[in-house]
Amino acid sequence: MADVEKVEIVGTPALDGTYISEMDMWPFECQEFNRIYPFYEHLRDGKFTTTKCKKCGHIAFPPGVICPRCWSEELEWVELPQRARVVTFTETQAGAPIGFPPPIIMAWLSFGEGSPLKQLLSRIVNCKEGELKEGDEVKFVVFDVPSHPIEVKKETKICDRVYYAFEPVK
Repeated sequence: MADVEKVEIVGTPALDGTYISEMDMWPFECQEFNRIYPFYEHLRDGKFTTTKCKKCGHIAFPPGVICPRCWSEELEWVELPQRARVVTFTETQAGAPIGFPPPIIMAWLSFGEGSPLKQLLSRIVNCKEGELKEGDEVKFVVFDVPSHPIEVKKETKICDRVYYAFEPVK
């Protein structure tokens, strides 16, 4: 799973080189602000993970800090599959949010039988309009999100960030 490549994705608004934090849609990933920060650390390592309850065995995605089934806080991190098949998808050409070049492709993915993650709605990147087809195989990719200054105990900390998407297997 260390074969996961990092891709460069445009997707956070910037005007004249100034980062617009009020329009930031990406989560804070540092330990001081996010109790699921290991998820982002795993992304940096090329791993797609989530939490599994040690008491009842329920696997939830997105990861959390408490089991949504039995309310236990005894969770462990488990890896998820990095390949899926496209069930259906949408392509948005007009009306894409500021900072996101069209097309914006969102796909309903199926991970197949026996996978701890059955289905997921995810962004598809590195794909031109009209290229993606139902049934296509896609793979997990990680991309950088612009850093964001955060105040931590009266100090400014720069939080380097990443997020995930899927891209067609070529």
